[in-house]
Amino acid sequence: MELATLEIDETRLIATMTVNRPAVLNALDVATAEAMQSVAAKLAARPDLRCIIVRGAGRAFMAGGDLAGFASDFDTADSTVKQLLDALEPVVMTFQHHPAPVLASVHGAVAGAGISLMAAADLSIAATETRFMLAYDKIGAPPDCGGSYFLPRLLGERRAAALMYLGETWSAEEALQYGLVNKLVSANDLQIETDKLAAKIAAGPTLAYSQYKKLVREGRTNSLQEQLHAERAAFCAATKTADFKIGVSAFIKREMAKFTGR
Repeated sequence: MELATLEIDETRLIATMTVNRPAVLNALDVATAEAMQSVAAKLAARPDLRCIIVRGAGRAFMAGGDLAGFASDFDTADSTVKQLLDALEPVVMTFQHHPAPVLASVHGAVAGAGISLMAAADLSIAATETRFMLAYDKIGAPPDCGGSYFLPRLLGERRAAALMYLGETWSAEEALQYGLVNKLVSANDLQIETDKLAAKIAAGPTLAYSQYKKLVREGRTNSLQEQLHAERAAFCAATKTADFKIGVSAFIKREMAKFTGR
């Protein structure tokens, strides 16, 4: 069994990364993390992709790290952590730096590194029975995989603090209310609605989306003046693209634009 798989719809240029260790709710051991890294490298080599979906097989998206690997030998737990993060951190960076929007499709348990990886995506859709927890407080460790970076930015520091310090578990409705997810659907409809969202993204002006991702990423450290300059440069560059001409022309004619990604 492959622990992480990649499917690409070449017609629509939509890629799906599936974490595939369902017997343990996709808990991450080193082998699974390295399989995810391998898939992420393949995604990074495909800048032509228009949308990336990340999902988990079986009953859950991801239940965090596989603690059995730590409990078997506490003396080498730090080495195991380093191996895990050597593999997972490039996955986070791929989600952030790939020009295509990344859509996390989640269900069941979303915990630990699972919530960090979901937060690293650009958008998230969740089944209504999903439960969200940081869970690091239960094992006496701080977050990894960008949890301390993304969650305070998505939720605000107070909300993120409640996940860590109070060990709160959130329902899907609370996750939507607090801004952790974008949309809720029934478990039966998750696959269908995920595909619909991905198709909508892939049909959009993906060059503009990639510029937006870049602007948001740089805006975390830019001053206002620097961000204004970056926006100006990105907008001026957009006017030279086929998508801009297609979009403006269609808007004036009150027609649906058919973007090409060029």
